[in-house]
Amino acid sequence: MKMREELDRDKGKEKKPKKKIKSYPILVISGFYIVLFAAMLFYIARYSYVNRQTLMNNNYNKRQQILLAQNSRGKILSRNGDVLAYTEEGSDGKDKRVYPYGKEFAHVVGYASNGKAGIEASANYYLINSGAELATKVKFDAEGHKYPGDTVTTTLDVTLQEVAYNALSARKGAIIVSNPKTGEILAMVSKPDFDPNYIAQEWDKMLADDSGDAQLLNRATQGLYPPGSTFKIITALAYLRDNNNDYSGYKYSCNGKFKDGEDVISCYHGENHGGVDFITSFAKSCNTSFANIGLSVSQKTFNQTLEELMFNSELPLSIAYTKSSATYDQDTPRGEIMQLSIGQGTTGMSPIHLNMITCAIANGGVLMKPYLVQSVTTEDKKTVASFEPETYKRLMTKEETDILTSMMVAVVEKGTASKLKGLSYTAAGKTGSAEFNSNSDSHAWFTGFAPADDPEICVTIIVENAGSGGSYAVPIAKRIFDAYFGVE
Repeated sequence: MKMREELDRDKGKEKKPKKKIKSYPILVISGFYIVLFAAMLFYIARYSYVNRQTLMNNNYNKRQQILLAQNSRGKILSRNGDVLAYTEEGSDGKDKRVYPYGKEFAHVVGYASNGKAGIEASANYYLINSGAELATKVKFDAEGHKYPGDTVTTTLDVTLQEVAYNALSARKGAIIVSNPKTGEILAMVSKPDFDPNYIAQEWDKMLADDSGDAQLLNRATQGLYPPGSTFKIITALAYLRDNNNDYSGYKYSCNGKFKDGEDVISCYHGENHGGVDFITSFAKSCNTSFANIGLSVSQKTFNQTLEELMFNSELPLSIAYTKSSATYDQDTPRGEIMQLSIGQGTTGMSPIHLNMITCAIANGGVLMKPYLVQSVTTEDKKTVASFEPETYKRLMTKEETDILTSMMVAVVEKGTASKLKGLSYTAAGKTGSAEFNSNSDSHAWFTGFAPADDPEICVTIIVENAGSGGSYAVPIAKRIFDAYFGVE
């Protein structure tokens, strides 16, 4: 009876509703983190794909060792199929890298032991991978050999490389030969050099060398020099921009020296050029006239010209290089402006940078991105990658390049590069004699292209401590131009 009463009493009690858990904020936060996690995965995957070569070449990436354990390093070929580097099995059973041309391609092809340099470094990703067909891999497995790495075909021309190498002879310096219409690098020489076949044996000796030779340095891309009178190309361009391309009224009387306050600029060997106009100042490479020109250009225009021509900036190159440097701001003293105007003072420029500016002039103001690799193929001749000419950016207007080209032709026809005059082709160029110490010792420069009216080849040369560009660099340029155009 009592039990029934308790049940009845419980039935009469009002039941309290259960509390609902508010789950909406949790779902929102969970969804946010799921989306964020997915985005991170996508970013990592995309970054890894886009930068796969950089990541592969990282010394901490063990994937390289794994690939080299199963693949032999691929060949490097010239544009015409000449073998520049290949791998063979040494007497100790280990892979041995062979460079048939020895020192001739030392810096541009590079090396693959004791670190990597040149094309061996920039194309490392392709060289250590093997895209051979399964049947080909089975064949190599059966023979007990590693799989063949992919073959890299370069833009390099053996004939031009050999001509440039021999022309520089025992001198220190660098030479770059390129196609201004495509950006292809046809030859690249740097001296002093080394034999990459013996890089491992000579490594410690070269590192310990304190003679200043810096054999491992690729002077063509990593060398930084005062550009001397070749910089007058940039000063002339700044003047044209500051005067709406009107140079007809420029006149100057050269007596061999130009004085501004306590600062003095002299022409090379104190030469007196007399009365000169804008074109003749450039053709005769008159330092005093260009010091005067430089001071007349506004700081804003000069500085913008330097920026647009990639000074103090990154260059579009796949191999190691040094940035060129030139400074002109509101605090730059007039004496330093004069030095800048003739490519002296603190100004430093790499040969490859000068070559790129020269190529832009030859190509109507448009700079094509310099490149060294044409294609990558497998052992079965299947194309893995191919590289086409690529526009980098416009550096100058067509009108500006037309004027600069006419000025560079005048250098050949009536100026300091007269050794290129009267040939079967018409060349355009600019010489330079860049002083680098207090004794007035100078590097010899030349940069130019041919034919002047429809350029096919661009050549930039520096010969260290050689003196006049017209006497030492121009004859080298002639040998390279002659080889290209088949002149005996």
